[in-house]
Amino acid sequence: MYKEENVKKAKQLIQESDAIFITAGAGMGVDSGLPDFRGVEGFWQAYPKAKELGLRFEEMANPEWFETDPKLAWAFYGHRLHLYRDTVPHEGYGKLLELSNTKKYGAYIFTSNVDGQFQKAGFSEAQIMECHGSIHHLQCIVNCEGTLWRADDTFIEIDEGFQAKEPLPHCPFCGKLARPNILMFGDFGWEYARTDAQHENLSAWMDRLENEGAKLAIVEMGAGTAVPTVRNTSEQIAKRFNVPLIRINPRESFGAEIGLAMGALEALTQIV
Repeated sequence: MYKEENVKKAKQLIQESDAIFITAGAGMGVDSGLPDFRGVEGFWQAYPKAKELGLRFEEMANPEWFETDPKLAWAFYGHRLHLYRDTVPHEGYGKLLELSNTKKYGAYIFTSNVDGQFQKAGFSEAQIMECHGSIHHLQCIVNCEGTLWRADDTFIEIDEGFQAKEPLPHCPFCGKLARPNILMFGDFGWEYARTDAQHENLSAWMDRLENEGAKLAIVEMGAGTAVPTVRNTSEQIAKRFNVPLIRINPRESFGAEIGLAMGALEALTQIV
């Protein structure tokens, strides 16, 4: 009964809104077949080599590997680059895109995912903020020019020992090793200009909504408590606009006025 009630409330909020703020964490991609790295066992299942080395996701996703073992670093990120390239976004993305096209102010996406799935589903770059960067953009390991470039022509071959084969990606400006433009753990070399520009666009969109008295609906999907950036952002915006937060999460739907303990695709199929 409780679930049905919340589905009904969420559906009504979305229908009555004229702008949608979409926030998404790793759980958003699970229905597309992507791993969410939840817990050390989930990560090790996706990356047996990390288990063999006794490395958790937080330890593997560290820029130090590009200095100490660049072939391992690029095996990990190269595998993810190809995985995300090959993945087809699930139908929930399409439902959100169709929905955003019916709204006066459209939609804006805030995501911690680096997989580029929203762009792949048809959302414009101009309506997406990737707070942890994107695997589809590269930067110099020493950030020599403060410049990013697309990873479209980057292909990583990985041997059986989970080592990337030469040639590894290099900076076109200074020739040093390149790395993905992703904010990693313990990362002081991340070039954040692209994400900063996205943040400015988002802020301008939010200010416009506020100034024009727009009715905002907030839909959060697959954002866990381990790295709470997405959850915190959803809650801040809900408070700013004084609207209920729709939180979709099969395990951690608590802490929102409308919690739906479901996967993203199942919930979107019912509320959009």
